[in-house]
Amino acid sequence: MASSNLALESAGHPGDGRDTLVNSLISLLDRAGSEIERDAEMAKLTIRRASSILRIEMERRTVPAEKDGSYGELAPWQISRVRTYIDAHLADRIHVKDLSLVARRSTAHFCRAFKRTMGETPHSYVTRRRVDEAGRLMLTGDAPLSEIAVHCGFSDQAHFCNRFRLAMGQSPAAWRRERIDGATLHLVNSEA
Repeated sequence: MASSNLALESAGHPGDGRDTLVNSLISLLDRAGSEIERDAEMAKLTIRRASSILRIEMERRTVPAEKDGSYGELAPWQISRVRTYIDAHLADRIHVKDLSLVARRSTAHFCRAFKRTMGETPHSYVTRRRVDEAGRLMLTGDAPLSEIAVHCGFSDQAHFCNRFRLAMGQSPAAWRRERIDGATLHLVNSEA
């Protein structure tokens, strides 16, 4: 898959990203279907990537659901608007001041309410979303890590690698290789 597809695959992040996930999976499976006759190995690789994305999403969904809005927390509409803004601007600098404007709260109130609602600071949330998006891009394409880093809003590849290692416990290259190799092993075992 050409790295020029990177922008197309990650374009548009409505809501909490489920539409993007579904569209990415459909795109990968369509690509596998069209490649099956021409290049069976590429089709297998594409199916493995789709399978890995589904596994990651299933793991993510085992996390307990967020609490209902209560005193001192952001309202559901505010959470939705902030998430949408963050996902649409991952490649840009995201200031807490801008997020507070999106949520229509003062910066101080927004920071307190965000932490109560989401269980982490706005900065931690943005970093986590960037790491999540980078992981998705690593599994759905073959773009170089330096391109993925910039696309996800990290200042450079070294910054990306440091943040990714802190979040995931291993380097991006090792993480990508492990999942693609694991998907290959799973595919081989299921064919036997």
